[in-house]
Amino acid sequence: MPGTVHPAEDFIAERDCEELRKAMKGLGTNEAKIINVLGNRSRTQRLEIVLEYKVLFGRDLIADLKSELSANFLRLCKCLLLSVPQFLAKELKRAMKGSGTDERALVEILVGLDNRGISEVKRCYKVSFEAELEREVVNETSGDFKRLALSLLQGSRLEDDVVDRELAKEDALELFNAGINRFGTDESNQSLPVGNFRNKLLTRRYEDRFNAILCSRSYKHLKMVFAEYKLKTKRELTSDLRTLSEWRRNAEVERVSTRTVAGEDIEKSIRSEMSGELELGYISIVKKIKNTPTYFAEELYKSMKGLGTDDDQLIRIIVWRSEIDLVEIKGAFESLYGKSLREYIKEDTSGDFKSLLLTIVK
Repeated sequence: MPGTVHPAEDFIAERDCEELRKAMKGLGTNEAKIINVLGNRSRTQRLEIVLEYKVLFGRDLIADLKSELSANFLRLCKCLLLSVPQFLAKELKRAMKGSGTDERALVEILVGLDNRGISEVKRCYKVSFEAELEREVVNETSGDFKRLALSLLQGSRLEDDVVDRELAKEDALELFNAGINRFGTDESNQSLPVGNFRNKLLTRRYEDRFNAILCSRSYKHLKMVFAEYKLKTKRELTSDLRTLSEWRRNAEVERVSTRTVAGEDIEKSIRSEMSGELELGYISIVKKIKNTPTYFAEELYKSMKGLGTDDDQLIRIIVWRSEIDLVEIKGAFESLYGKSLREYIKEDTSGDFKSLLLTIVK
């Protein structure tokens, strides 16, 4: 999937370094030159510029930018001069820094990475912060959401194109039984009404099934699972499900027959049966799997709608996806909201920050 940023054909790292040095030397700063260089080079070329700058001038480019620029414009420039794993590792650190965790940022990054990406980010996190990412997540999150985040961090999703229709049906049935078809019982075996089913009533047994399916199955397989889940017809499905309840010592075989596979979209089921960070996590996984450009288009919209702008999220998505699928994200954004991403950015940002964002978005 194409991005909006491509390698400059006439790229010469030494020449770009000299342009950047001139832009920051002496009185005043030529922001337009900085925007022209950083906004029109690929990530590989920008990383080469960082190295060449130090060779030519014995100076650190990011340090020089810090002395000349400020606020969001500086932050955007710094993000452009990092590799993707370095950048996302820093974003994860920021999401968990201070009092409270930015769960939306955490989820957005973890669901947006493939297995290799997760491995590289974990490695960069350890190098940059001398800490294990998993340990930090354990310390900064809690409950059901923590278990979901740790499942995603394993980077163990199947990435082949094999789709087993029968397994997809079984997975759809398991998700159905773990969600809207489960009345649930408490430890004293008292029945709980469906309307009161919320995170606190979702036992580990059922949460584990959601995690196992949504965090380990391939995207292609899960698209089939979601389609099976949404079937409006009744299926005669008989299967033996061996389950182990936390409050029981022995495994128990449950007989499931003549089940109705839910005739609604799995997103709707998740929203009706869950809440808070866990709902956010599962919905993000489902949306990302269904349509990646649409997922990020919706996240960009959220970053700019209403009063104020979530500049961190806006920068993160634009920088991260600029060489991956930003063209498709732009198309999805306009289809969803009837206005181009460029127009939204123009209205919600200002100054050199806006100019550099627009140069990247094209």
